[in-house]
Amino acid sequence: MRLGRHGLPALLRAPTLRFDATFRLMAAMLIRRLLSCFFARPRCAGLLAGLALLAGWPATAAAADTPLSRLLHPARPKVALVLSGGGARGLSHVGVLQVLEAARVPVDMVVGTSMGAIVGGLYAAGMSPQALQDEVVSLDWGGIFQRSEPRQLLSQRRKEEDFELAPLIELGFRDGEFRLPTGAVSTRSLELLLRRYTLGARHLASFDGLPIPFRAVATDMETGEPIVMDHGDLAAALRASMSVPGVFSPLEVNGRILGDGGLVNNLPVDVARRMGADVIIAVNIGTPLAGRETLGTLVGITTQMVNILTEQNVRRSMDMLTKSDLLLLPDLGTITSASFDRAEDLVKIGRDYAESVRQALDRFAVTPEAYAAWQAHRQTRLTQEQGADSWVSQVRFEGVEQDRIDRVRQLVDSEAGQPLDVQRVEQDLRTLAATGDFDRVDYRLDRLHAESGEALVIRLRENDWGPNYLRMGLDLRTDFEGQSAFNLRLSHNRRWINRYGAEWRNLLQLGQTSVASTEFYQPLGRDGTQFLSAYLSSSLRRVDLFEGSGEAAASLSRTHVDLGLDYGWPLGVLGHLGEARVGLLSAWRQTSPKIISTSLSDIDPAIWRQRWRDNGLRFSLVSDQLDYANFPTSGYRLRGELIGGRRLVSGQPSSSFVKMDLTATGAITWGRDTLNLGFRAARASRLAIGSIDEFSLGGFQQLSGFRIGQVSGNMLAFGRLTYYHRLPWNSPLTRALFVGGSLEAGNAWLRRRDASWNDLLVGRSLFVGADTALGPLYLSVVSAPRGYTGLYLFLGRP
Repeated sequence: MRLGRHGLPALLRAPTLRFDATFRLMAAMLIRRLLSCFFARPRCAGLLAGLALLAGWPATAAAADTPLSRLLHPARPKVALVLSGGGARGLSHVGVLQVLEAARVPVDMVVGTSMGAIVGGLYAAGMSPQALQDEVVSLDWGGIFQRSEPRQLLSQRRKEEDFELAPLIELGFRDGEFRLPTGAVSTRSLELLLRRYTLGARHLASFDGLPIPFRAVATDMETGEPIVMDHGDLAAALRASMSVPGVFSPLEVNGRILGDGGLVNNLPVDVARRMGADVIIAVNIGTPLAGRETLGTLVGITTQMVNILTEQNVRRSMDMLTKSDLLLLPDLGTITSASFDRAEDLVKIGRDYAESVRQALDRFAVTPEAYAAWQAHRQTRLTQEQGADSWVSQVRFEGVEQDRIDRVRQLVDSEAGQPLDVQRVEQDLRTLAATGDFDRVDYRLDRLHAESGEALVIRLRENDWGPNYLRMGLDLRTDFEGQSAFNLRLSHNRRWINRYGAEWRNLLQLGQTSVASTEFYQPLGRDGTQFLSAYLSSSLRRVDLFEGSGEAAASLSRTHVDLGLDYGWPLGVLGHLGEARVGLLSAWRQTSPKIISTSLSDIDPAIWRQRWRDNGLRFSLVSDQLDYANFPTSGYRLRGELIGGRRLVSGQPSSSFVKMDLTATGAITWGRDTLNLGFRAARASRLAIGSIDEFSLGGFQQLSGFRIGQVSGNMLAFGRLTYYHRLPWNSPLTRALFVGGSLEAGNAWLRRRDASWNDLLVGRSLFVGADTALGPLYLSVVSAPRGYTGLYLFLGRP
């Protein structure tokens, strides 16, 4: 029988023969055996690979589940790649993968734990080693683990809390007990990345359907059993495997609470054996045990305990390796599991090490033609995996109470009847996370059988340490010359009092200034585009009046009570652009003398005892787009207030008054250098004695080199230019360290006609600063030509 010009492929595709998948597979292998007798050279193997692809054999159902390299080289052993966990050290796996590809080592299966699961899972899902390197090097690892979203996305209410206090302690109160956040850092951004990278695998029945079969290992935190994840949500499996206790919150998957797999099986050689591996290439990058010097703290001891457990199970896994296997041990030195900022170095170390053992890898290598066929088959499966429908037919919510769904839906732009837009979905989730109400924000895509398209399911989990949130902070300052202050602050916020998202916020401060305040905030309507705010605040503070020489001439005690009702409008989604308010205000003031200098003894004592009441209308506007409240590097903050009404001073007839106050700041950065420009202008038509500290200057970066409140009046103008350079040193207790300086100019006048640019006072400072968990920390040298020169220490909020 003549095969004709189309030859064997045409014969095998002829519809009259009706070959089933099994027969075609057997025929392919038989023909390969027969022809290899005549073409026993690598070039012929490549020819046979081409014939097989033209014939379409690997595209059959049976062949699709069999790596092509094994069809063409049935004698080649199955190679399993086993990647251990180790936090940031696991990024060195990317470099090892690059060398494996360069050495033409086909991988038949991948098994990983923790960071090894993430790197291995993404590789198994189709990402190339070069793409992995590009991603891990370009990621902002510092930002990816932050508990909150970028500050610009937060509501104005959340932003204002930054200026209320910097929390030394933050915890919640629920069901009659105090609770801590479940994780030290957040993995929300990491989960979105994993979801995006694995989106094409969302409809696979098992992880065997990936371009390379894959397994991830986690720990059941209730039973201590190792859990091998071989199907389900790939992104969730990768995230669960990396749930380091005390650092990342555990993840609930299929009813189990899963933690880091390194606790029980950090180098899962046994899992690869059960998958059918003939030989194993194991890469161990686990964190070595720390020295005695680290065991003096609770954190050090806890970390060492975890490392001991991990090291013990790694040794058991190493004992399972045979002479046919290969163990790779990149030397990562003192690099820690938290050194994500050294991603590029870690990839290079892994690559250099794998290159140094290239000869040992050669025994796993195949011919260029066979490796090209393996890559082609991998790419074919990747294309099939990503070919799912991407049309959104439904949008659903899970994990949130039914009466709150309408409010949550208003924050989401994704709608049914649209093509899937991953960037829009991720932005929706960031907006939901920015509310601060949810411990976990994620999504999945469900295949719909009754209609075309998919269901976008947004999965939310409310904070299990809320809805009562408590924060404690402190501030202190001293000029090392006798003027010092210390305040302790405690705030309480009760969220979602009702279905419309009402909040009750309280603040208590003890120290040099005593403060107690409460506010009830009620969004209006289903969309919350307006709100009502009722507030009451009381304070007791000291007011110092100074002589021209800078010495305190009098010290007064001032009591301050405000009662108000505002109607307002959030600006932007969640009010992330700011808010505007208009309302009624009633304020009471009272002053009483504490210390009066003898130089003022001829003044009527009654003038030091004042009582007055203000009633009027208040309008305020605030917009804050700073990226950080302390040491910002970009953005702006604008705040303005206008109050007008009637004032009643004890013993005098009532009179009208107007008060205006405007502050602004902006930052611009190039490289590690930042310029921060600040401005303030204020004016009051009439202020009683004892209240002039509301319009006052003095203190660090408020005319540095002058005492706090030394410059005061009914009209104020002030400007400040601050420069700071971010130092290359990192500390676990701070966001960043800075050195810089400021130049300030301003003054205050009793009457408008007294104001003159020639009267501007100048202050300056040189400082070392840090953005700490307690707020900004400054150690500064301050100086003013008409003030004093000295040291100043500042921590917390003014």
